[in-house]
Amino acid sequence: MEQQIRTKLQELAEESYRAFASALIPEVGPMMGVRLPHLRALAKQIARGDWAAYLASADGEWFEEVMLQGMVIGYIRADVEEVLQQVAAFVPRIDNWSVCDSFCSGLKITAAHRPRIWQFLQPYLRGAQEYELRFGVVMLLNYYVDEEYIEQVLTQLDQIRHDGYYVKMAVAWAVSVCFARLPERTMAYLQHCSLDQATYSKALQKIVESRRVSTNDKEAIRAMRSAARSLGNA
Repeated sequence: MEQQIRTKLQELAEESYRAFASALIPEVGPMMGVRLPHLRALAKQIARGDWAAYLASADGEWFEEVMLQGMVIGYIRADVEEVLQQVAAFVPRIDNWSVCDSFCSGLKITAAHRPRIWQFLQPYLRGAQEYELRFGVVMLLNYYVDEEYIEQVLTQLDQIRHDGYYVKMAVAWAVSVCFARLPERTMAYLQHCSLDQATYSKALQKIVESRRVSTNDKEAIRAMRSAARSLGNA
């Protein structure tokens, strides 16, 4: 099966797309140049068959092969514990933001099992590796930014300490999502948060750039950015 999948991917590859996509993901390894809709279609097909055998033997030499594995996990229909076993096995393979974010967005099973998956995410949110931490943060912003979880999400984000660029950007992104959905709660948080300087500055920038934030709220955030700059904090 592995060789058949690789051959199929090679048939779907486009050199022009490879050049475009590889420029967006500078840290990525070998890339064929297969567009995401093609990968999703193939992942759905695999998930309808013997997905367990595929995931047990799948290689990760190419970017698209790793991306495909993550997509398959998102499409399989199985008990949540079985799915989480596959998630735990896959997370160490994540080595770029694109695979991470696509994988998280595909884990739709989270919506039906939020308490269990919240528990599952805790070790990742305290992890030492850049992409396991990003995985945890992106899962939060995808599935837990609402009235029920907002305080827990903000507390988790405030406790993250990591120098990795893609961790800082994920935390800033998550804070901006929190603000867009629950501005009053998040504004209160921003006034006493413990985010590092770079993450705090990027979070404020993302809030100002968001189309889901009101003009009045953007003005308030701009004032916070100006105050932070005057203090040398952003």
